[in-house]
Amino acid sequence: MTATQDDPLVIRSLEFAGGVVDPDGWRPEVSLPEVAFSGRSNVGKSSLLNKLVRRKALARVSQTPGKTREINFFRVNDAFYLVDLPGYGYARVSKTLRDRWRQIIERYLRTSRTLRGIVQLVDARHPPTPDDLRMLDFLSEIELPTLVALTKIDKLGAKERAERLAQASLVMQLEQEQIIPFSAMTGEGRDELARAVADLVQDPPRSSE
Repeated sequence: MTATQDDPLVIRSLEFAGGVVDPDGWRPEVSLPEVAFSGRSNVGKSSLLNKLVRRKALARVSQTPGKTREINFFRVNDAFYLVDLPGYGYARVSKTLRDRWRQIIERYLRTSRTLRGIVQLVDARHPPTPDDLRMLDFLSEIELPTLVALTKIDKLGAKERAERLAQASLVMQLEQEQIIPFSAMTGEGRDELARAVADLVQDPPRSSE
């Protein structure tokens, strides 16, 4: 995988490899690095992924939160996978289904030998939710390299933007350098996130999975 001076992540080939619907079910062959994307059901994950790879429909953008109900793997340049995790925090599904999603996600994050890191999405318009903080605690527990994309940043004015960024940094106990303001509408943060993903792909595997 290489990048040009203008684009840190050039997409030459992109294909849907399949989805994981069961904790012990099918998954792609463990051979290529993976970078996962996680967030609440309405945080704008599909729009972010589409903007990141410069496609209109890599991940379908739905008006109905909770549409992604499996772990979806997208093979990029035959070099690595982008992994779209089911959105969490969606109330209009049964507790049984929410528990199943959690089991699938946690099992994958704990056991994938080729997972290099995760991009955690948080809505810039609101403080991080208890679900967001629980996910960040879990990622810290398993020592998985984590970046935070603060989505829908275009919805905020300059003053509120600065306040939200400072608040998110404080509440999530992260340096502001670990937080990428992102807008799927304007493209802000796309290249910064693309560069971070490209760097994660080059990282060595975790020492313990």
